[in-house]
This record gives sequence, structure tokens and C-alpha cells, in this order.
Amino acid sequence: MTRSVWLKADDSVGDWEARKRRITAGLEAGVDWVLVDEADVGRVRDLGDVSVAAFRNDVDVHVMDAEGGDPPVEADAYFVGKESEGDGTVDLPGDFSGSADLTTLRRTDGRAQGAYVRILSKEYERLAEEAAREADHTIVVGEDWTIIPLENLIARIGEETELVAGVTSAEEAKTAFETLEQGSDGVLLDSDDPDEIRKTCEVRDAAEREHLDLQWAEVTTVERTGMADRVCVDTGSLMEHDEGMLVGSMSRGLFFVHAETAESPYVASRPFRVNAGAVHAYVRAPDGGTRYLAELQSGDDVQIVDSEGNTREAIVGRCKIEKRPMFRVQARLETADGEDRIETLLQNAETIKVHTRDGRKAVTDLEPGDEVLVYYEDTARHFGEAVEESIIEK
Repeated sequence: MTRSVWLKADDSVGDWEARKRRITAGLEAGVDWVLVDEADVGRVRDLGDVSVAAFRNDVDVHVMDAEGGDPPVEADAYFVGKESEGDGTVDLPGDFSGSADLTTLRRTDGRAQGAYVRILSKEYERLAEEAAREADHTIVVGEDWTIIPLENLIARIGEETELVAGVTSAEEAKTAFETLEQGSDGVLLDSDDPDEIRKTCEVRDAAEREHLDLQWAEVTTVERTGMADRVCVDTGSLMEHDEGMLVGSMSRGLFFVHAETAESPYVASRPFRVNAGAVHAYVRAPDGGTRYLAELQSGDDVQIVDSEGNTREAIVGRCKIEKRPMFRVQARLETADGEDRIETLLQNAETIKVHTRDGRKAVTDLEPGDEVLVYYEDTARHFGEAVEESIIEK
């Protein structure tokens, strides 16, 4: 599931300067959406590249401006619910067939794609459920967040709409993303604090990350193989001491190769780099697929993993392919079907390190009997995608 952070920046926040400060902080933190009043859509577009949602007003916006110029800038999504039934300004009708908000959502001209509902009572929970049947996005905000019926809404409408929970802090966002294990699709943050906005985006990123079950494999062979075209993957992110990438000659078994974060007597550290192996090898991608190292280029996404199996994404800045002497590293591990052997080619250099039971170890010091960290997935792949077929790799 892709999570999203929405930032509330309508006139309830304050004047335009106050709203602008909040929006700018959100852009710098990496929010996905900004929710504003319809009149501010163009202003937000001028500030930066972000998806813009806007509360619909009662005026038909499909008109030319006062000077006969271009029509107003359009939002990516329009919402009903402000100063109407959704926020309690207008009383709920006894029969939802008479609801103005729901009527607008049901219009065939696409006047509104989203609903905003404050959960003031059980009836407003019902309104949110009805709105979710029509809306692409449904924002629900509780008066007391600790008793918001988010579990009910996730269970009942989670598959019908993008469900966005109103929050005021990163801690509340974390709870929203974890509710009923599935969690809300997004959160609408109402905060001016740049640190809280940044932390909420970090919570979103953490909620999206895959966790991998890494295991130990025993090295059986380390041998010189001669020259090959080796790929260094340089990312646009700095990696930590326990981070690297998963690479290997066989898609079912990938070796954990550390980033070049350690200082060496011969070269300076390169904490943005993984010396990943030969051009034919696979590297694991953020979507769970694999890519050939030879295919990677600037702008591609690649998966970074740490020694505990926690993952994140990074953007490839460049790939360096050069002829270098190589080692063939082979290892064996226990699987559900018995024993399997996996291998890869790594450059013959002391700066390339794998993760062993004793910590980081240079491939030049690796010996049979050492245990190295690997990711094993007993599945075939076709163009990097897992498939149900028999493929022999050797």
C-alpha cells in the first residue's frame, strides 16, 4: 500500500502568509498533497510541485477571470464538506438522499472527487461511509482523535476509497497507519511545526518500507575468476554503516554487500556507493523485483537494505562500469526443500565488504566456512518479476 501525507492549509490556518509558511514547510518535507481553499490553488502551484486538493465553493469555477484571461488554475481533486454538512456547519438531513454533499459527489460532471467529514457522532460516521461509496478520497477528522472510529471506517470502506485520517502530530500519524494492521491510506496533518511535518513524512516512509527476512549462508568457495565488467552503483543518498544492497548471480539468492562507508588506507570512504558486482548480476528493486546491474541508470530507484532487513529507496545518481579482477563467491544454505547453493561475482578489492557473523568482512579476506548474510526467495523470475515456473540457474 502506498501511504500519503496531506497537509491542511485552508483559511482556518490563518492569513495567506501563515498558510504559505506551512505549505513551504510541507514542500520541503515532502508531503504528497496540500488541502487548500479553491482560491489558493494557483498560489500553491507557484510555490512548488505537489498535488493540490481544494474545497469547492458555491460558485461555478468554469468561467473566465474578470479580465477575460485564462480560467482559474484547476486543482487535482476537489472536496465537499467545508462549511456544509461534512463539518457540521449545515445540519445533517434526516434522509441522506437529501444530502447536498452527497448530491455534489454524485454529479456526473466531476465537480468533486473527495469528501471531508468531521466525525461528530455516529451519524457523521454514516455520512463518511456513504460519501466513500462515491468519493475517490475520503478525509475523516475526529474531535477527540483517541476515540475516532477509524477501525470501523477501515473495516467498512477501506477498499472503496482512499481513506485519509486527520491528525495533529507524527505520533498520531503512526497510529493511523497501524490501525487494524492495514491502517489508513493517508493522513491529513494540521500543524504549523516544520519538525512535526517532517517527522510525519518520515512516519509515512517507514510505514511503506518492506522488511526482509535475511538469513545466513555458509561460504563454500572463494576463487579468482579473471576480469569482468564491474558496476559501482552511486546513489543520491548517503548510506549508514550497516546498509548496502542485495546482489547476486541468481535471482533466488542475493548477497548483502555493504556500502563503501568504511575508511580505507587506500581510498576515502564513498558512503553513497555500493560496488555491486558484475554487469550480469541482479540487484533488488523497491517493488520487490530485480534489475540487472547493467540496466541501472541515473534516475532509477534501487532498494537499500540494512543488516536487520529494514529497507528504503534511493535514487541512482550514476553507474560506473569498469573492467576489474573478480572473485566468484559461492555459498550454501538450508531451505524448506533441503539445501541450495547460490553465488555471485564481486570485485577483487579490500574495499568491497560483505556481512558475516563477525561483522563486515572484505571479500579479499573471505574464506570457506564463513557465514554471510543473504536474502533467499525460492521463486523464478521473468524480466525481474516473480513467476510460477521452473528455471535453472547455475
